[in-house]
Amino acid sequence: MTKNDRPLSPHLSIYRWPVTMASSILHRGTGVALAVGFIVFVGWLFDAALGPDTYDAFTGFMGSGPGILLLVGWSYAFFYHLCNGVRHLVWDSGRGLGKRASTASGWLVIVLSVVVTALFWLVVS
Repeated sequence: MTKNDRPLSPHLSIYRWPVTMASSILHRGTGVALAVGFIVFVGWLFDAALGPDTYDAFTGFMGSGPGILLLVGWSYAFFYHLCNGVRHLVWDSGRGLGKRASTASGWLVIVLSVVVTALFWLVVS
């Protein structure tokens, strides 16, 4: 077999991601986002301990457009990670492991986390 006869791996633009793969990647990504959010939370506590000027600067940024976008993103990460964690608990019981059930539960987790995030922000604001 020559170098040109080798099969090519599917490229991202050709290969269609199954929702189960995308949800696995998103679960890991939201875990990282939650870890970063926890560091920001510790910074918020630290700024509160430093005094009102530092605390006002922090809350001023978090109340701005980029800050609110970060907060919405972190709340989505929290709710997605929570819903997908429940999905994994169901899988641990041996249910929902079939291809059709895992695809349906993947879409359910994505939609449910968006809905819960939207409801959360409607209640908070």
